[in-house]
Amino acid sequence: MARILIVEDEAAIRQMVGLALARAGHEGREAASAEAGMAMLEDSVPDLVLLDWMLPGMSGVDFARRLKRHPAYKDVPLIMLTARGEEEDRVRGLDVGADDFVTKPFSPRELMARIKAVLRRAAPAAADEPVEVAGLTLDPVAHRVWTGERTLDMGPTEFRLLHFFMTHQDRVFSRAQLLDNVWGTNVYVEERTVDVHIRRLRKAIGEHDRLIQTVRGAGYRFSTRA
Repeated sequence: MARILIVEDEAAIRQMVGLALARAGHEGREAASAEAGMAMLEDSVPDLVLLDWMLPGMSGVDFARRLKRHPAYKDVPLIMLTARGEEEDRVRGLDVGADDFVTKPFSPRELMARIKAVLRRAAPAAADEPVEVAGLTLDPVAHRVWTGERTLDMGPTEFRLLHFFMTHQDRVFSRAQLLDNVWGTNVYVEERTVDVHIRRLRKAIGEHDRLIQTVRGAGYRFSTRA
């Protein structure tokens, strides 16, 4: 299941797309304007954004530009819904970071195929496959983390946090976003608790602690880049 944000001002299209997403097993969230879409992004980072080219107020192109400039959202896949099929418009969309286009009118079947293809390209490693980053390896099935021949000891929360980081590299996540993705939306935990577990995780992974980077005023990022 993917969490998909639909930013579209036409209610009929939002309803059609939302129904198609539900039938495909996805969770759709709807916004009637770019401003409402930005507010929803602040609450929860989606797995994909469906964005109408022509929106009231802030245009879809401007929304896409803001999305791709934001460190927390820049890697979120983006499909633009557009009645404009000209090559020049597609080039503009690609320039601001669109991953694909669906030209109106479109069928739910076509849209689901495009979504599936984009998600497949953007998907991190499968949930049950080992993940390796810079000599640090995590096996979610065996619930084991090691470097070289040495197994690293850590608690279950640190393990989940590390797994999330390793499968979402180079993206900045706020404390609230980490709480939603690692602890779950139905669990009440203070945001400062994230800092405690980050410290424990850094200690557990030893010389690999440089991979967990603090982004001042924004949150944390897991990256091999300095």
